[in-house]
Amino acid sequence: MLLNGSEIIIECLKEQGVDTVFGYPGGAILNLYDELYKHSDEIHHVLTSHEQGAAHAADGYARSTGKVGVCFATSGPGATNLVTGIATAHMDSVPIVAITCNVNVSLLGKDSFQEIDITGITMPITKHNFIVKDIKDLAETIRRAFTIAKSGRPGPVLIDVPKDVTAPNNKYEYMPMKPIPVGRVKKSITEDAIKEAVKLIKKSKKPVIFVGGGAVLANASKELKKFVELVDAPVCDTLMGKGAFDGRDERYTGMLGMHGCKASNLSVSECDLLIAVGTRFSDRVLGNPDKFASNAKILQFDVDPAEINKNILTDHAVVGDVKEILSRLNKVLEQSNHEAWMKHVKELSEKYPLTIPAEGLSGQYIVAETYRQTKGDAIIATEVGQHQMWAAQFYKFKKPHQLLTSGGLGTMGYGLGAAIGAKTGNPDKKVINIAGDGCFRMNMNEVATAVREKLPIIEIVINNHVLGMVRQWQTIFYEKRYSATVLDDVVDYVKLAEAMGATGYRVTTQEEFQSALKEALVSEKPVLIDCIIDSDDKVWPMVAPGAPINEFFKED
Repeated sequence: MLLNGSEIIIECLKEQGVDTVFGYPGGAILNLYDELYKHSDEIHHVLTSHEQGAAHAADGYARSTGKVGVCFATSGPGATNLVTGIATAHMDSVPIVAITCNVNVSLLGKDSFQEIDITGITMPITKHNFIVKDIKDLAETIRRAFTIAKSGRPGPVLIDVPKDVTAPNNKYEYMPMKPIPVGRVKKSITEDAIKEAVKLIKKSKKPVIFVGGGAVLANASKELKKFVELVDAPVCDTLMGKGAFDGRDERYTGMLGMHGCKASNLSVSECDLLIAVGTRFSDRVLGNPDKFASNAKILQFDVDPAEINKNILTDHAVVGDVKEILSRLNKVLEQSNHEAWMKHVKELSEKYPLTIPAEGLSGQYIVAETYRQTKGDAIIATEVGQHQMWAAQFYKFKKPHQLLTSGGLGTMGYGLGAAIGAKTGNPDKKVINIAGDGCFRMNMNEVATAVREKLPIIEIVINNHVLGMVRQWQTIFYEKRYSATVLDDVVDYVKLAEAMGATGYRVTTQEEFQSALKEALVSEKPVLIDCIIDSDDKVWPMVAPGAPINEFFKED
């Protein structure tokens, strides 16, 4: 059948099972929005307050559902406003497809009104991007984009479509196609690679299993649990790996690295084999690469061969889908017994526990109480900073896709949009965004989006009136020269929330927070809880990059 470009885009989205799009209209994309209007009963459009919010919402939707998130933006500033969200998804391997519309083909390269080379801008921060100048290439390009976004190591793909390609009078033969299933990466998993991994595991007396976001993306929790039991090893994780292994399990020692638990860091310092499952060994974990896990051999499992020997040299690696690697290993591994090692690691956890201040309202208490009241079943989004680390440390994530946070790019302003995307994709789940006051100020306009969409998300603002994490570094390394990190202003976040149609609470005590959260969890509208804490509350442990791992922890 003959369809115009806008019709082809919508039909291709329907082919891919897309039922939700986040976006913001403008002149160049109006043809597409006009067609979207005709299909509003099939594809729900969430109008965000800003295009960055749309990109983060598509990201949160993708992370929490496992589907590809989709966002729309118009040309020029509309497209560039997506850039931070696309970069966030790229750093954390999140499958989103961003569709932008540009000026007519004849106007490209002429500095036309709202023209921008968005494919040139986003080339370094996408898995792939396209500009479709001929309607004949449109359907194939969209199908390729979805395949690329979700295959192998997932990531964002951008499609830029000039306005005349979407015009009502520009038609081409459209042939419906069913999506081609994306298979797991298996061919690179050789028998020899598996045998060598088994050999290293058998020789080990003090193994540690280190889990990253790749295990979450591969949905490998079941296989990971069995693998951990067979190896008989303690488990630590990265920020992105939260929930791949149950945070309540007795083998779990906590997060690794500069914001991690002392028991995890000491275990890695003492182990003789570190088994890295779907993690890229970021600088936040390594500190000084020359001193990281210096007593251990490194065994790495990852779907992306570019991650092998990139940040740290491995003794052996198996390249392929993590779920498939673990499944194959579980079939051939014999049961190990490391009773003495497990007892030692347990003693480390007992000796160096995470602690919550007994009195007063603190970030640690707020997160722990949120865990208690939600019974660990909520989807938690975060912004970036101290509150993010408290969330990672004190909320026990039981399952994958529970934590939505910007790990690689560290995007302040990410969480609220991500929470909107998560709640849209998971209407039956409680969704909570944990923010700092500095982060909340960046994209707080998205509260209006949650209200408009009738999404009862909960926004917890841990308000210390400063840029907490940056100020903490200034305390430690800059002799308390608090340059531009004090937010001693008069913004009333409760009134602001109420002005946008949400419910607002201000709390200053543990009892007040308990009560406000209890009411928020049964609310049918968005709720903001403004939690006033001390400006000097800190995330400990904290260390300068490059310090030896066994020196990561210093007392205040």
